[in-house]
Amino acid sequence: MTWLIVGLGNPGPDYSATRHNFGYLSVSEIAVRMAGRLAKHKRANALVLEGRLGAPGSSVNAVLAQPLSFMNESGGPVKALMQFYDVADENLIVLHDELDIPFGSIRVKFGGGDNGHNGLKSIRKAVGTGEYLRVRLGIGRPVGRQDPADFVLKPFPSAQRAEAVVLVARGADAAESLVFEGLERTQNIFNGDGEVG
Repeated sequence: MTWLIVGLGNPGPDYSATRHNFGYLSVSEIAVRMAGRLAKHKRANALVLEGRLGAPGSSVNAVLAQPLSFMNESGGPVKALMQFYDVADENLIVLHDELDIPFGSIRVKFGGGDNGHNGLKSIRKAVGTGEYLRVRLGIGRPVGRQDPADFVLKPFPSAQRAEAVVLVARGADAAESLVFEGLERTQNIFNGDGEVG
């Protein structure tokens, strides 16, 4: 049984520190914990790391992935990786930014709608279902009249950098918890109202 853990974002240095890339950043954190490095996949348009997740003796097969397509085309790489590694829908975990959750908060769930998120829409279209595990990383909504589409593509401000680092680490923690503790226990741990900071 293989787990596929996908962090959503946009490729390239221009987007690396933007709110839309929190999924990418959390997957990079898991890669560090696995003592590996993501590299271009031979079949799918994605960076991947294949390895063992968890402590020796209780580890599982896991594939980390960052699609190299832009956010609204994330589904193609995800589908290709699911087929290549023969991953069941219930063993797919997607980490992504979420406007409707306060900055620094995390919500974990299985299935549901796309809530206007183009990456999730693309995955649903490509894979044919929205029934997979999600780690939703709260970025909050913009203040005033700023367009949400513009807001998610802006770097998080310097005042939030320390909190962003914590959020990225907690996103990685939540994904690992889903693998080893299951959905209900992970929700009990991470779906509280406590925000970072």
